[in-house]
Amino acid sequence: MRFVTRPRFLFGRVGLGWLLLGALLAACSDERAGEASQQQASPEPIRLAYVPWDSEIASTHLVKAVIVQRLGQPVELLSVPLSALWASVAAGDVDASVAAWLPTLQRKQRQKHGDELQILGPHLTGTRIGLAVPEYVPIDGIGELSKHRAKFDGKIIGIDPEAGIMQQTEAVMKTYGLTDFQLVSGSDSTMTQVLERAIEERRWVVVTAWTPHWKFAKWDLKYLSDPRGEFGKTERIHTLARQGLAEQHPRVHAFLERFSWDVADMEELMLLIEQPDVSPEEAARIWMERHRDQVDQWLGE
Repeated sequence: MRFVTRPRFLFGRVGLGWLLLGALLAACSDERAGEASQQQASPEPIRLAYVPWDSEIASTHLVKAVIVQRLGQPVELLSVPLSALWASVAAGDVDASVAAWLPTLQRKQRQKHGDELQILGPHLTGTRIGLAVPEYVPIDGIGELSKHRAKFDGKIIGIDPEAGIMQQTEAVMKTYGLTDFQLVSGSDSTMTQVLERAIEERRWVVVTAWTPHWKFAKWDLKYLSDPRGEFGKTERIHTLARQGLAEQHPRVHAFLERFSWDVADMEELMLLIEQPDVSPEEAARIWMERHRDQVDQWLGE
């Protein structure tokens, strides 16, 4: 009897152990499956393309902050050259962009890709482009540059060679007989660095300029008059969206349609970004806190 009873007792404990172990493994498996399900259910990020100009860095990071914090949708930012901006939205490689300057600066891109995407309208009006100098430089018009070539070291400081303002400036130089000047290409950042050094040393400098830009809030600058109208009328910055975005992400699309602010708003954000140790993400969050009512309007709340 002892021989028979002991094996039954041992089998019962071992069997119970196996049952408990099996239940534990099953629970772990269910938990992993639940996590996998949640990962699969998580939305794909909204992809926003922008050209790395200070104005577009500001607006794009603000749009990202609103979509992430208020709509709960992840966002991926892609810095692209101007030549790829419209093409990437038209191809559906990205979902949207708030970096389309019209009607002049990106006219060629609109002619090529305008029918392949949605132009949701301007989110900022009252922009301007031209050539600017510090206030202490005693000239007022583009036509006066040729008389003071040596003072300017024969250079006009520009930005990205593909930017529309660079093409406009080349045309302006021909019209005003500035062919002995060199249009120096670079980036928004290098242009402002050259400008800052020149102002610190009270040297003469002329740069490609546009509004909105934080440099006008930081330094005393003035546009040179353009009596021949080569730089055209004021520009507007538009929002682009890929085809199908409204159906797949209606809340994001509705926000992008409502998104609209003014030059002072953008320059406020741009100045925040220029503060030491303040990232564009942090600046966007600070701006949102200061303008809650405005953000609510964009979201239809």
